[in-house]
Amino acid sequence: MSLIDGQEQAALEPLQPLLQMVESTMGFVPNSMLAMAHWPELLSTFAGLGATVLQSGELEPELKQLVALVSSRAHGCHYCQAHTAHSAHRQGATEEKIAAVFDFESSPLFSERERAALRLGWHGALQPNAVVEADMVAARRHFTEREVVEIIAVVSLFGFLNRWNDSLATDLEDSPLEFAERALGALGWQSGKH
Repeated sequence: MSLIDGQEQAALEPLQPLLQMVESTMGFVPNSMLAMAHWPELLSTFAGLGATVLQSGELEPELKQLVALVSSRAHGCHYCQAHTAHSAHRQGATEEKIAAVFDFESSPLFSERERAALRLGWHGALQPNAVVEADMVAARRHFTEREVVEIIAVVSLFGFLNRWNDSLATDLEDSPLEFAERALGALGWQSGKH
């Protein structure tokens, strides 16, 4: 059970265009954003940052979501793992690829390019941070500096979300919950405190 109830959407008239845009993109309005709505300026600012990081740039959206998934796994946030797995699937990742993402180093489903991005995402999310020069060298073989910045921006955005949702024990919405149980359940993912 969430430790802070989200605001009711009907009470958020000034934020309706933003919430409708989020719902059209994700298929639902995340409970994390409804909790942020207690501080409308935070929600508006966060939504702008999230849209910039996840919906613009040069990296393909599927790869951004897979980076977010391994990053959230490194943090241990089940809420964000469910969301990012669900979003990666909506962006075109197969369930097979999503289920193999934590074995990206050895799975034949991932290219060297994807491995470099996922390694940077994984190492960047560990505490303490485990990015080493070799990670950047590998990433720069496949990505421009702009694209490396995008990868790190995804990790950083989810660093905020991982802490937000774990601290508030945010309730997981039905569609990402059902997807995560199916796609990540065999990997030890389970519903509970998110």
